[in-house]
Amino acid sequence: MADLKVLSYNVNGVRSAIKKGLLDWLKGMDADVVCLQELKADDGAFDTAAFQTIGYHSFTFPAEKKGYSGVAILSKVKPDKVVKGCGIKEYDDEGRIIRIDIGDLSIISIYIPSGTTGELRQAVKMKYLDDIYTYIHKLEKERPKLLVCGDYNICHKPIDIHNPIANKDTSGFKPEERAWMDKFFDSGFIDTFRVFHPEPDQYSWWSLRANSRANNKGWRIDYISATKNLQKNLLDAAMYQEAKHSDHCPVYLKLKK
Repeated sequence: MADLKVLSYNVNGVRSAIKKGLLDWLKGMDADVVCLQELKADDGAFDTAAFQTIGYHSFTFPAEKKGYSGVAILSKVKPDKVVKGCGIKEYDDEGRIIRIDIGDLSIISIYIPSGTTGELRQAVKMKYLDDIYTYIHKLEKERPKLLVCGDYNICHKPIDIHNPIANKDTSGFKPEERAWMDKFFDSGFIDTFRVFHPEPDQYSWWSLRANSRANNKGWRIDYISATKNLQKNLLDAAMYQEAKHSDHCPVYLKLKK
């Protein structure tokens, strides 16, 4: 495989996204690896056969709670290894992280909790961020080439949100969340989209209220982050805002293997 094309997509319910044409869209994109978040489907409800017909092996890690959270990775190449969860029960019960290894590259699909429902979940989110930071850096010692793909539920900088002043204390743009993003990227990770796209008004999620998507009043909360040792391998990055199977849009990275 000369180049690797990776997509990450919070589908906000995989069955709903399939009904809205996800399979045909994925077939046209011809990505090698697709990281999915917010499946809202257990293994019995995840249509492995449908993804197999368009060329993918499916690896899923659903939440214990029905219709909630869950992550998956679709891969055209059969991985050398699949790891479900991070070994911390409270997060693994929510289906927050799954990893595949292909050669010396590890690809993670991650769904960081949202804190929008109140103080309790915001506290869970902040603890998750600390714990997952430790987990990722421990993993990096063993697997130095990493892609961390998914819904981070955080806008990093004012350019990443349509109204930074009004949202300065809103979950997803709180100072302590943004400080975590600073720390994460300063610790040896690259925000691959920004390598190729420094321009404003680039968002990956829009509220379903107030015609936000039509007016492009969005948030950039979906990322493909790469370890710095992959910098020279980065070929292209994009967001596909025309894909409308979800309230998010897919993000993309092309990597030289």
